[in-house]
Amino acid sequence: MRFEYYHAGLKDVPKLSVDGTVENSIHFSHWQGNHTPPEVKADTSTEIALNLVAAPDREELTKGIELVTNNHFDTDGVLSVWTVLTGERATRLREKLIAAAEAGDFSEFSNEDGVRASIVIQGSDAVGDQEEAGSPLARTLAGTSVLDDARAYELILPEVERVLTRTSDYEELWRKSWERIASALESFARGASNVEEHAVTSLSIVTLAPEIFSPSGFNPTRHAAPYTAISHYARGHLYLIAVPIGGGWTFRVDYPYYSWAETIVRPRIVRQDFSGLVARLNQLEKNNQGLWTLDASELASAFKFVDQAGVLSISTLTPDRVADEINAFRRMSAASIKDGAAIAGV
Repeated sequence: MRFEYYHAGLKDVPKLSVDGTVENSIHFSHWQGNHTPPEVKADTSTEIALNLVAAPDREELTKGIELVTNNHFDTDGVLSVWTVLTGERATRLREKLIAAAEAGDFSEFSNEDGVRASIVIQGSDAVGDQEEAGSPLARTLAGTSVLDDARAYELILPEVERVLTRTSDYEELWRKSWERIASALESFARGASNVEEHAVTSLSIVTLAPEIFSPSGFNPTRHAAPYTAISHYARGHLYLIAVPIGGGWTFRVDYPYYSWAETIVRPRIVRQDFSGLVARLNQLEKNNQGLWTLDASELASAFKFVDQAGVLSISTLTPDRVADEINAFRRMSAASIKDGAAIAGV
């Protein structure tokens, strides 16, 4: 097996498309619209790759193709490519591989080393922080920032096994980001941050402690939400994430981070059109300098309250009021779907 980062010259070449999906290839991917063989499907592409290399009919599944490609760089992409290149020997590290892939693609906390390994490979879970763009490991190995994905693969693939088995050796690369994540996790553990679950509408109201947003922590207007901590505690299919700040609240509403992918074990999340709800919230909002708006800028985002620059802004509404409006909208939407099915005779 050999790896070549995807480029136009590979368009008509038979290949194995691992993680990302490209044309004229056999897919081993969890991306929506993939054509991965059903017998190896799983929630992460890394687990799909592990299923492939352990399969007795591997040669049949790959049709003897030796070229492996991917069209983007992230932890799950690197680990799934490394797994296919390494073959059956990779299965010895199955738990470590999956934990790191889940941390990278789904911002999930399976164990500390899984999160730390993902930070080393793809960077912080504070994905909105441009100061931390690019792979810390690639940057260290190259001696400069590496924003070329093909080059990042070239640098990191030889290091994967050591990252997984000797994660502590890379503490300098994961420590700062891990401390932010650990602080957010600890704030939930002691009840400073909390989650209130609304089972009927599958809404998780997530209230984050102000101290998470310290000078060395997450910044609510610059970083994405501390998703690793939120994912560890929230159980709903929609998250209302609220942060008290400046006498009011910042709000963003997101789906579980895994929901962008095709999942086999994790429940499929149906995404809603929240246009009507956003219009209602704007009627209630008293801060004329901000706007409730639909948002698809991130894989899991649904809508949020922002200023004219598109940055999270302080709303005059309370979490309870916003939650009431979301719950009413979701109940009404569910009733409409049920009534429509009844009329159709389903």
